[in-house]
Amino acid sequence: MTQAKYVAGAGGGGGGCFTGETLVSTPEGQVRIDELKEGSEVISFDDKGNTHVAKVLKVHVHKNEQVFRYGFWGDEFIDATPNHWVLNQYNAFVAIGSLGFDDCLIDVMGHLRPMMSRKDIGTATVYNLTVERQHTFIANNIRVHNAGIGQRIAGAGGGGRKSGGGSSHTPTEADDTLQSVQFATVLDLISEGEIEGLENGNKSIFLQDTPVENADGSNNFNNFSVSTRNGTQTQTHISGDFRSTLSEQQVDAEVTNGSPITRSITDTDVDRIRVTLTIPSLRIVEDDGDITGHSVRIKFQVQYNGGGYNDVIDDTIRGKSSARYQRDYMITLSGAFPVDIRMVRVSADESSTRRSSSTFFTSYTEIIDEKFRYPNSALVGLRFDSRQFSSVPSRKYLIRGIKVKIPSNATVDTTTHLGRITYSGVWDGTFSAATWTNDPAWCLYDLLINTRYGAGVPEDTLDRYDFFAVSQYCNALVDDGKGGQEPRFSLNMLINSRDEVFNVIKQLTAVFRGIAYYGSGSLVLLQDKPTDAQYLLGPANVVNGVFSYSGTAQKARHTVAVVGWQSYDTRGDTEYEYVEDHDAVAKYGIIKKDIKAVGTYSQGQAHRLGKWTLLSEQNLTETCDFSVAIESGIILRPGMVVDIADPMRGGTRRSGRVSSATTENITVDSDTDLSVDLDNSPTISVIMPTGLVETKNINSIEGTQINFAGTLSEAPNAGAVYLIDTTDIQSQKFRVLSVAESGNGVYGVSAIAYNESIYAAIEEDVSLTTRDITNLSATPAAPEALTGTEFLYQEGQTVHTGFDFSWSHDRINTNDFLVKYKLDNDNFTTLVTSNPSITLRALRAGTLSVQVLARNYLGKQSTISTATFTLVGKTAVPADVQNLSIEPISANSARLRWDQTVDLDVKVNGLVHIKHSNLTDGTATWPNSVDLIPAVAGNSTEAIVPLVAGEIFAKFEDDLGNKSANATSVIMQFPDTLGRLAVQTRREDLDSPPFQGTKTDCFYDEDLDALIIDGDEQFDDQAEVDTISSFDTLGDILSSAEYQFVNALDLGARFSLDIQRRFVTRAFFPNDLIDSRTANVDTWNDFDGTEADAVNAKLYFRSTNDDPSGSPTYGAWQEFISGTFEARAFQFKAELSSSDIAQNILIDELGYEATFQRRQENSNGTIASGTSTKSVTFDKAFFVGTASLGGSNAYLPSVAVTVQNLGNGERLNVSNVSATGFDVDILNSSNSPVNRNFTYAAVGYGKAV
Repeated sequence: MTQAKYVAGAGGGGGGCFTGETLVSTPEGQVRIDELKEGSEVISFDDKGNTHVAKVLKVHVHKNEQVFRYGFWGDEFIDATPNHWVLNQYNAFVAIGSLGFDDCLIDVMGHLRPMMSRKDIGTATVYNLTVERQHTFIANNIRVHNAGIGQRIAGAGGGGRKSGGGSSHTPTEADDTLQSVQFATVLDLISEGEIEGLENGNKSIFLQDTPVENADGSNNFNNFSVSTRNGTQTQTHISGDFRSTLSEQQVDAEVTNGSPITRSITDTDVDRIRVTLTIPSLRIVEDDGDITGHSVRIKFQVQYNGGGYNDVIDDTIRGKSSARYQRDYMITLSGAFPVDIRMVRVSADESSTRRSSSTFFTSYTEIIDEKFRYPNSALVGLRFDSRQFSSVPSRKYLIRGIKVKIPSNATVDTTTHLGRITYSGVWDGTFSAATWTNDPAWCLYDLLINTRYGAGVPEDTLDRYDFFAVSQYCNALVDDGKGGQEPRFSLNMLINSRDEVFNVIKQLTAVFRGIAYYGSGSLVLLQDKPTDAQYLLGPANVVNGVFSYSGTAQKARHTVAVVGWQSYDTRGDTEYEYVEDHDAVAKYGIIKKDIKAVGTYSQGQAHRLGKWTLLSEQNLTETCDFSVAIESGIILRPGMVVDIADPMRGGTRRSGRVSSATTENITVDSDTDLSVDLDNSPTISVIMPTGLVETKNINSIEGTQINFAGTLSEAPNAGAVYLIDTTDIQSQKFRVLSVAESGNGVYGVSAIAYNESIYAAIEEDVSLTTRDITNLSATPAAPEALTGTEFLYQEGQTVHTGFDFSWSHDRINTNDFLVKYKLDNDNFTTLVTSNPSITLRALRAGTLSVQVLARNYLGKQSTISTATFTLVGKTAVPADVQNLSIEPISANSARLRWDQTVDLDVKVNGLVHIKHSNLTDGTATWPNSVDLIPAVAGNSTEAIVPLVAGEIFAKFEDDLGNKSANATSVIMQFPDTLGRLAVQTRREDLDSPPFQGTKTDCFYDEDLDALIIDGDEQFDDQAEVDTISSFDTLGDILSSAEYQFVNALDLGARFSLDIQRRFVTRAFFPNDLIDSRTANVDTWNDFDGTEADAVNAKLYFRSTNDDPSGSPTYGAWQEFISGTFEARAFQFKAELSSSDIAQNILIDELGYEATFQRRQENSNGTIASGTSTKSVTFDKAFFVGTASLGGSNAYLPSVAVTVQNLGNGERLNVSNVSATGFDVDILNSSNSPVNRNFTYAAVGYGKAV
């Protein structure tokens, strides 16, 4: 950190100062500092602390300085800028703002006054003194110097130094080069059990979320060290202060030359001693005022058991420090106890207060090292420079975690999909050496069997092949949602708290959509994934043939999932993935479910979890409860998928038992209600003697005999259950949730709806398919006569496009209609309605594709009817402004009125643009005009505008930026003004040559006879001359330019003046001129070109009350069109702008007209003329002209005097009429003055301010 310099020199006083009420000690007592003057006497003090009287050489005053109130012991304070020098407890001058609450000030008596508080009190006018000789004085009873950081020390080189008249030396203060440094050590336990290690060395360590090492190998921190242990059984300990017992002992004694300080160590367990010394300040104030660095040599000596002292530290500390500096040393003990530590000052003691190098033995710390290895625990030890942090920083580590056993035929991917397992060949059931992987199956396996940090489950109670099957499904690659692929499930999880085994298992199985339960003395692991039906159920093997169905309430089904997952980009902080079921939101609105994706560092995996949750809740909500006999109860288990043939739902019998069978056909128990249409691709499934289900196509049915296409692996047993599927009536699929024995050999079973297509819907974003399980209703007819109407609507403060879509339908066998629509190449959105019409919202311009079909009460669908519509949306330009009118409401303003727009997207978030041209002959156009006022809200019907002559235009703009096709205008003309004085009509374009003022990024084009904005390229930049379309403006048009008028308007005094701008402009495309067109003229669409509408110009003025020919101070630039302004002189400039690099603006006419209003001033009561010439002064001076404005006294006011009681022969004489008054003489017949009362009326122009 670079210290501010103390720069000294004569006549300073800037920077370090006190507020005006500060009391300075003088021989006559205390006096406010703002009352002292040059030559005043004050109390000063020398470098020995002795006080004397000294003179003030100069008083310095500074405005708007930041001031703090410094409180000190005794309930007193001093208000000063933080850089003012004060004397501290070490007899050194330091900036008062650098003092802490452990520092002291020195008062007038030489006593210490501890610092108590510091408060920012804002800005104020402050004062400082240049005091002769010592440059010191007493402020609020505190000893101070008359200098401060960043200023010159007043008086240096002034009085008290005898020289031959040569230039004085400017003393300087060197930067502080010494800074105290402390180090922090941290030992972090990052894992129980052996890990792979840091992902990428120091690049994987983050302090305060900042990597220790960057990707390019550069370091973000200095003075640090890192030690790691990966948790092996044989790992060594980490040396250093990571595990030590520390006992610090304070000494706080000054060490002088010849007087060393000694301390004894008697504890024989101490391994090392850290000694700390303090130097309050280290510097030299040279004779010429320079403040430089210094040096001091010290030693630390050790004596073992009285055997004599030996030097262990011999150090010379060099540099400069204005504040307290500390340094410590580490001494390793190697001899017999007791041990004596002695600090010796080798350098001589200082004999002058100008030299500071005092040394203090501050403390020593006894250190006892503990050499713990922490076997089987992964550790990271950090040591870093504490200057880089205000406290111990947060630490994060990116690691490859616990090593786990994996199958012998498995390989862990360490390049493409880190941690993913791939398999080759057939697994023989053995494991290879433990390694790191993020496969959730084998991580769970390790956590279950590990006896150190896991559950300690016997390995022989686990079916490792269940884990193998889960692992294969987890590691399959799926779309990651970003154009790539990733494993279906990965686990990256930190477990850092105790919990019940069941809860931990539940958390980990949830990662891969699994469940675990104990059955038959072992842990069974199952996973929700695509599965064929493993058992058949119908009335023949269900108690009483009864299936009970129930569903969840719609309000309990979520439509939006917010999934919390962790991101490597944010160092493991939680991110949130928003997943929405569009169809469900459209139906039921937003019903949010918050989900925590445990162990998930993949946004794609989090998205799939949210999608699975929503699709399951919306589509797999039905549960089925039934009871079975023991033959089925011992087979069914949670997680199993079953086929159910329920005749109550299907409308016909499709299941029963086998009476007899061969491999080619079976005879069923009955053909009652067994109606199967062979055209509907019938299949038959049978439970085989092995307990597995086999399925074959049906060739024919003859009574109760069903013949197969192909043969079964073996003949089914008599009594086996069969089930028939056809395309028009399919079995229901459910997944078993629970199986519970209820007594008497009966088992109660609960199952939930299962749909195999949900997995493709989650991972491939395809629609779910539903099974047709009944023939209870016929297919409805397709919708006809599809039509619709587009409209705009408002929602909040936003305008959207909507579409009313309708169709014709006979409503027979119809429950509702399914409508799908999309815009252009978007995805389809699905809606459901019970009426033959629907309103589509939140659309935009484009091609609207609509599909609609009818559904019966069981969801059976008609054929799809389609239609396309072209939507204009909000791309249509607004209608033109109607009934534009204007009426003056004051001398300088008018009210512009128009009809409110009929376009909703103008009313809401739209604008009304108002532009102006000074032309009044009807030739002005929208492109050739400039903004009159900023655009007003689109729902406005009037605006107050400056009252200026010319043509005023208006256009509507919608919220997309589309403007009306045509501008509507009104022309404002003024009659000749009576009683006004046009003192200046200025036109920059009429000068010869035109536009002689200062041009910035613009120039006068002789061919166009106008001022235009420049291009951003030079001629020398052009590679090929033949490619230049316009030589006037090369490259892109600059976004802005400025032209400042050549002369200011000087009224000679401060007056109130009316000013009105003069603007005639043209907007154009420089590269679309007639001469630049090369195509055949017959192919031109127009001769005028595209209308330029992205340029503008504004006129500004700034004013001053000073004489502009001197060194005037002007105010800020302000835009104007017309108005009344007060000042002596005015400067003018024009700002040109273009928001389109292809558009430019021409200024044909540029100027202003300045006029004075006619004014009459009457006397206030009667005036006595007296007996001599009476001088009358106007209340407000008139403008009478200047040398450059009409000529001096060209517009003198007319004065009429009325005398009361004028006697016979008496007469009136008015003389010396001027801008400020006139003289009156009332004379008798002898030309002698007589005293009479009179009144006057003066008529002229302008009013001085």
